[in-house]
Amino acid sequence: MWFQWKKQLRKTTKRNEQSGQAKDGIDETVESELQRNIETVRNTTGNSVDVVIRRFLLGKEEGIPAALLFVSGIVDEEMIHQFLLESVVQLTIPPSYCREEALVYIEQKIAAAGKMKRIKRWSELFLALMSGEVILLIDGVPEALSVEAKGGEHRAIEEPATQLSIRGPREGFTESLATNVAMVRRRIQNPHLWLEAITIGEVTQTNVSIMYIKGIASDEIVEEVRRRLQRIRIDGILESGYIEQLIEDQTFTTFPTVYHTERPDSVAANLLEGRIAIFVEGTPFVLIAPTVFIQFFQAVEDYYARFDIATALRFLRVLVFFISLVAPSVYIAVTTFHQEMMPTQLVIAIAAQRESVPFPAFVEALMMEVTFEILREAGVRLPRAVGQAVSIVGALVIGQAAVEAGFVSSAMVIVVSITAIASFATPSFAIAISARLIRFLLMVLAALFGFYGILIGIVLMTLHLCSLRSFGVPYMSPLAPLILSNIRDTLVRFPMWALTERPRLINQTNMVRQGNDQRPKPPNQPEKEGDNH
Repeated sequence: MWFQWKKQLRKTTKRNEQSGQAKDGIDETVESELQRNIETVRNTTGNSVDVVIRRFLLGKEEGIPAALLFVSGIVDEEMIHQFLLESVVQLTIPPSYCREEALVYIEQKIAAAGKMKRIKRWSELFLALMSGEVILLIDGVPEALSVEAKGGEHRAIEEPATQLSIRGPREGFTESLATNVAMVRRRIQNPHLWLEAITIGEVTQTNVSIMYIKGIASDEIVEEVRRRLQRIRIDGILESGYIEQLIEDQTFTTFPTVYHTERPDSVAANLLEGRIAIFVEGTPFVLIAPTVFIQFFQAVEDYYARFDIATALRFLRVLVFFISLVAPSVYIAVTTFHQEMMPTQLVIAIAAQRESVPFPAFVEALMMEVTFEILREAGVRLPRAVGQAVSIVGALVIGQAAVEAGFVSSAMVIVVSITAIASFATPSFAIAISARLIRFLLMVLAALFGFYGILIGIVLMTLHLCSLRSFGVPYMSPLAPLILSNIRDTLVRFPMWALTERPRLINQTNMVRQGNDQRPKPPNQPEKEGDNH
């Protein structure tokens, strides 16, 4: 019964696809009659007001009926009128050229236009039209000429909002794919920086690009990224998060296995290590693959500062991640099962505070954590000027009122506050929200089994992390499996002159990234006069 239903569903889907293709006419070719072509465009686009059809006579003397088609708002209309339309109208076609050859003549003579290509099928014509290109149709010619004239309003390059740095570039990606690619190319001016384009989304037709450095990136990983992108069949891609969820190795995990960033310098650094960048039109976030766990605790300014400062900050980030993960559960375990592990005076102080609290420690912690998550979400969704005030005032008022009313103890407010601040100190939001989810599971285990439950939860989380892969690369590398040569850029950061190799599991062909003997040395001291005697 099940197999019959699945077979019938496949037949229905295939029939719908075939009927949709026939309806849209994507298998048909462009006709030679101009009026019928214009009617086809109007019928297909629903006579949309932003689809501009500019009819004119081609050439000074010939007067051949022609039309320019473009979508207002996504093209450079000034370029269309000044360079394309005027050039075509003033063009003189030799009498020896027939109408079929006029398109070839125009393609050769219009030097001011951008990239051009001839189109014969309606599917290619509508894809080019909706992508911001201009379509030239000539009466009597059964094909069209597509001219690249993308434009329109774009957001200016600004400082990244989610990945701020004290030292480093102040520019971040925008929603324009071409602008984002150009910012990376300005940093890596190498002809081996390759870019591949692919269109994903049956309805949205979103432009997606794969960028990597040929000779540094692994060919197997590049082919795997290409294969996963090409197998995507979906109506629309509105943000890179769609791509991330469709190409990751493991779905049922709270830990991100694809890194995303809005900093061009971060993308350039990952490309130099052999990773692949995935650009998506319409979003400032670029995906990086493959990804390892330790990568989420590294910030871009780690490589702009001295190695000792960067190492100390990395240890601090790992510490605050661990605090945000286990702080409430440790409080629950200590106050419920292991009071003997605290100093006597501290036990007496906490017991005095909890004397008027009617709830056990687990319920107390759960109420405070849920309340703070609500405040955090409200601060994100509200307008920026109001959201910060609501978060701060709400936390202070609710915390103070809850203590005075006897619902929670002062110690619990301190623990929740430290946990929240620690989660904000994590450089990556993707890994911070994973800790926020796992925190509730550890709280339940602590309420049931005390420290033993916390230990069991951490062991299970570690085993889960070791089982993850990112495009075939172990998620915990180079810690598990242990690769001593790559430890220099993990929890610690060795001096820049000591980072001689790229990550071994990501790249196994071009490992060396700097020359030997790069350690800085003081200049040779001049010999004193008495040294020769």
